Amino acid sequence: MAADLHVHTTFSDGEDTPQEVVAKAKEARLKTIAITDHDVVDGIEPAISEGERLSVTVIPGVEFTTELPKKEVHILGYFIDYKRKDFNETLSKIRESRQTRIYRIAEKLKKIGITLDPKKVFAISGSGSAGRPHVARALLEDGIVKSVREAFHKYLSSRGPAYVPHYKLSPTAAVKLVLSCGGIPVFAHPAISNCDDIIPDLVAAGLKGIEVYYPSHSERDVKRYLGFAKKMNLLVTGGSDYHGVEFVRDVKLGAISIPDDLVKKLFEAKEELDEK
Repeated sequence: MAADLHVHTTFSDGEDTPQEVVAKAKEARLKTIAITDHDVVDGIEPAISEGERLSVTVIPGVEFTTELPKKEVHILGYFIDYKRKDFNETLSKIRESRQTRIYRIAEKLKKIGITLDPKKVFAISGSGSAGRPHVARALLEDGIVKSVREAFHKYLSSRGPAYVPHYKLSPTAAVKLVLSCGGIPVFAHPAISNCDDIIPDLVAAGLKGIEVYYPSHSERDVKRYLGFAKKMNLLVTGGSDYHGVEFVRDVKLGAISIPDDLVKKLFEAKEELDEK
């Protein structure tokens, strides 16, 4: 049995509830999953509870979107102390900035003749962390686009006319934030960020792992990042980045998974961190 260590729920921009995600993990014969919602940890406890019922191990996690000039860098945090007060205060600030971002996206869309009601976006996101996928779904419901993919392609991608940058959290700051709450920071889908030159700086800041196995990583990418992991003594992780079947990336839960031995090393790294 295998593990998918990059999974989103309705508490951020996923389409399935934590309970539904765990049930699908069970159906996919996954032994372990990590809940890694964007800037929010509210989906962790219901997932863990359902995991205990269905015998699926759930690793508490989070995903941060950070920015460099013209680049996005995503940092995953595993085994975080998700109840820690100061950590949740930081998450609240980031989520508040996400709300502001939705209003700014609406303003940009208005300038090109498209009316978007931010309240509708927040209604779609519910109690979760609002993001571009929720904007895309609102545009879909309003008949502006025919698919979430089209919304990103025409308006919301980093080169789109309605793109608005994220909260200015640096990659190294995200790494240190994960460490501060007892977590293991991992560089998510590095080939997408396309800035391998920052890996030594991230390692110096405390980076512990790299997401080698990912849907859009080619065999060449996998080989390259396995090389980084070996050279810099980094943990090797992987996951589908599952959001749901209607998401812009149509990837099934467990489409990318890693074997038990890599998961075991992740758990061992957490034990070593706790002993320090």
